[in-house]
Amino acid sequence: MSFLLVFAGTCLAGGGGFVWQRQRRTRREATIREFLLPKGLFEALRVHHPQLTPKDCHLVAQGLRQFFLVHLKSGGQFVSMPSQVVDDLWHEFILYTRAYEQFCRKAFGGTLHHTPAIALDQRHRGNDGIRRTWRLACAEENIDPRHPSRLPLLFALDSKLAIPNGFVYVPDCDGVARKGGQGDGGGGDTYCGAHLGGGDSGSGTGSGDSSDGGGDSDGGGDSGGCGGGGCGGGGD
Repeated sequence: MSFLLVFAGTCLAGGGGFVWQRQRRTRREATIREFLLPKGLFEALRVHHPQLTPKDCHLVAQGLRQFFLVHLKSGGQFVSMPSQVVDDLWHEFILYTRAYEQFCRKAFGGTLHHTPAIALDQRHRGNDGIRRTWRLACAEENIDPRHPSRLPLLFALDSKLAIPNGFVYVPDCDGVARKGGQGDGGGGDTYCGAHLGGGDSGSGTGSGDSSDGGGDSDGGGDSGGCGGGGCGGGGD
């Protein structure tokens, strides 16, 4: 009888822990989707990209939110940034140190740091980070990562907004060279999303940085991942 009581108590405790973790994840997702960006952030972005309209800046902000959601859902594994313009907005957000730290505490439990790609160790320079970002961004928009009919916003922005030296992706690889095609963003290469979601080792790209952040999305620990993406976050 005592064994059954202990077993039942353990199950209840485990179930309660699961519910608490799910509620915490829900709260953190809500923070990412709803947080107010600091005033002046779009103006700072337009110093680098003066051609962007207010509507364009809001799209870039949505891309940054999508990247933060990817980091949250990565399970602590590193993820990479596929957009130069979103990377630039992230850089500017970090400069608002109090607002950024407050956001990170609520969204991740600790600060999501940003590390240049040149500082990454060799194991974080492969394509795993950009593939993980692709799969999670596709899941966010209900896109089949192996047979995408369109690009997730995060992967579409540089081309859509014609960002100089941006990173250009297409959903389908038919008729598109894996590298070497001229993209609308001016980066000189076009990359195939389906390669990232399928068995083909493919190629990815992204901006020149990676990030480190919470090893379990709660903060703490180093991470990073470029290897086809610009900035990233998560995992050792």
